[in-house]
Amino acid sequence: MILRPGDRAPDLQVPDHFGSTIDLAEVLQRSAVVLVFFPFAFSPVCGDELGALEDFVQELRAASHPVEVIGVTVDSKYTLAEWARSRDISFDLGSDFWPHGAAAKSFGVFDADHGVAERGVFVISRGGTIVSSRQASRSETRDFTGDIAQAVASL
Repeated sequence: MILRPGDRAPDLQVPDHFGSTIDLAEVLQRSAVVLVFFPFAFSPVCGDELGALEDFVQELRAASHPVEVIGVTVDSKYTLAEWARSRDISFDLGSDFWPHGAAAKSFGVFDADHGVAERGVFVISRGGTIVSSRQASRSETRDFTGDIAQAVASL
C-alpha cells in the first residue's frame, strides 16, 4: 500500500548515479524532498517524465525553493549515469537495483509481478513527514507542475 500524507518517510539509502550514497535522512537535514519513482531508465514514458522533472527542478532553483529532487529506478547506477548524461540531468538519480526494489517496497510502490517501481511521487517535509503522495499508471506521463508543485509550495 502506498504511503499517504501524514505517514513518516521510511529510511532510504541507495547508490546514486555517481556511486555515492543518497541517504534520505541526511538530505532532509538540509531540505525538503520530492522523491520520484520511475519504472525503467530509457523507456519512452520515463524519458518524457525525466525531461519534465528536469524542467521542474530548474523552476524550483530559479525560485530558490529549498527542496531537492531525487529520482529512483530499479536500474543499476551505471545505467542511471548514462541516462543522466544523455538527458543532461542535474538532479540525483538513485539505484534501487539491490536489494532489488527495496526502496520502492518501503514506500509501497513496488510492482513485484514485473520487478519495477510504479510511478510514485512523494513530497517529504524536512521533518520526514510525507505531505503529498501520488501514484500514476505506467502508461501515464506525470505532470509535476500541478498538485506536486502545490505541495512543494506549501512547505
